[in-house]
Amino acid sequence: MGVLPNFRSVSAGAKVPKETTREKLITATEDNYDYTSLLFAGFIAADSFATKSTPEFHQGAAGFARYYWHTVADQSVENYFVEMIVPAISHEDSRYYALGTEGGSFLHRAGYSFSRVLITRTETDKRTFNYSEVIGSAAASSISGFYYPSKERTVGIGLRNWGLDVTYDAVTFVFHEFWPDIRHGVGGMFAKKAVANP
Repeated sequence: MGVLPNFRSVSAGAKVPKETTREKLITATEDNYDYTSLLFAGFIAADSFATKSTPEFHQGAAGFARYYWHTVADQSVENYFVEMIVPAISHEDSRYYALGTEGGSFLHRAGYSFSRVLITRTETDKRTFNYSEVIGSAAASSISGFYYPSKERTVGIGLRNWGLDVTYDAVTFVFHEFWPDIRHGVGGMFAKKAVANP
């Protein structure tokens, strides 16, 4: 609908050329700095700010700014590792391939979406373990320790952040899968209103 970007998704049944390293870099950069990514970072930062998840950042405007730039940095590092660096090394296709309405029931499509954090495609269109997601997210969580206060650099916090990164990506995959259905439903609703109220 021209509001939410869909950089990493391939529509159901679409035939696309092999993803190049340059395209991986472009996609990761677009994913990082699109206005919706910066807005999403604001929501995560606001939640962390409200719950005082990193007390060393303090409160007030300066405190919120610290939460925000750390969140943007976290997203950026994770996106570059998951969408560009590891896929370039492992020759994985970093895109999400939607099943679409032909893919079966809601539960089947949802299960498929969640499974993409563990299963992906190679550049030669073969199924493989998703090293990009698992190793890329772990690497990003490890690197984030360098720019957080020393009290935040524990193994437990690193594992928590790794789990959150993978969970966010799994939810994103579900959104990619069902967004065309949502868009079609919303578009149809507006079309009916327009016919009813010419």
